[in-house]
Amino acid sequence: MSFFSNLFKFGSQNMAIDLGTANTLVYVQDQGIILNEPSVVAMETIGGFKKVKAVGDEAKMMMGKTPDSIEAIRPLRDGVIADIEIAEKMIEYFIKKVHGRNTMFRYPEITICVPSGSTSVERRAIRDAASNAGASEVYLILEPMAAAIGADMPVTEPVGSMVVDIGGGTTEVAVLSLRGLAYTTSVRTGGDKMDEAIVSYVRRHHNLLIGESTAERIKKDYGVAIVPDDGVGETITLKGRDLVNGVPKEITINQAHLAEALAEPIGAIVEGVRIALENTAPELAADIVDQGIVLTGGGALIRGLDEHLREETGLPVSIAEDPLSCVAVGTGRAMEDPIYRGVLMTA
Repeated sequence: MSFFSNLFKFGSQNMAIDLGTANTLVYVQDQGIILNEPSVVAMETIGGFKKVKAVGDEAKMMMGKTPDSIEAIRPLRDGVIADIEIAEKMIEYFIKKVHGRNTMFRYPEITICVPSGSTSVERRAIRDAASNAGASEVYLILEPMAAAIGADMPVTEPVGSMVVDIGGGTTEVAVLSLRGLAYTTSVRTGGDKMDEAIVSYVRRHHNLLIGESTAERIKKDYGVAIVPDDGVGETITLKGRDLVNGVPKEITINQAHLAEALAEPIGAIVEGVRIALENTAPELAADIVDQGIVLTGGGALIRGLDEHLREETGLPVSIAEDPLSCVAVGTGRAMEDPIYRGVLMTA
């Protein structure tokens, strides 16, 4: 039996997958990150049967613009699988894209990161999706641990360090020491909630309905955590549908309005950090005063967020070198480097 399993693994490339709510990154052993695409699948219904029309970048471009026969679906919500069948198809597509079309005799070992607050049922769904998509072995790693490894934090040493990973669906706040999580909390607030906050702010104050893709673009280009020094900041032009007259309309808002719109989701993240600090053991808390807090994930790129956290906690706050790829790089390192093997789990 082992001969056949080794034969199937021959020529396969072990991979680490950061299965994110917004983006999926694939790290291949000895090669690094070779795929970074949105976690979106476009399904087309033809004669009552559904089939995959597009995955990743191509499917993302269709969001909010599809006819009735095509549906653009995001199979992950809040960092966990909401639609297991679509998630399987997406993982399978990414495995094939990485390996090339010839997946015969290629059964890679796959390491996937999961939110620290995910249940055993949610973890099993992720494992099953990867197994059905062609993995020979599936290992799981907790997201904050992967983020900390990717950010070059001293997770194997007896030193307390704190990481805040702000993803699309969840924000993971964790205190780490000696390859383990001394304390962790998962806040179901992330980039998606920020997009929703912008949509609802514009609807409430300007009677204008904008799409999620527009809100996401504004957040990335102009999003701020604190009101700019001049009280206004840059002005932004928005296009959407007027809810009063029902016709397309254009309005302008500024960064101060965006700071107001994002105040609630950012407040939830700050509260999660505060709760984690309150529950940290005194010796580890003393280390965090020296080490500070490291921000990772796409949400770390919101301008002024590090400064806002610094003011709220009184601790040094820094942003990881490449916050978007920290989790994928950390998951890959945990798969490759024997020093981190103890952090991997089987579901």
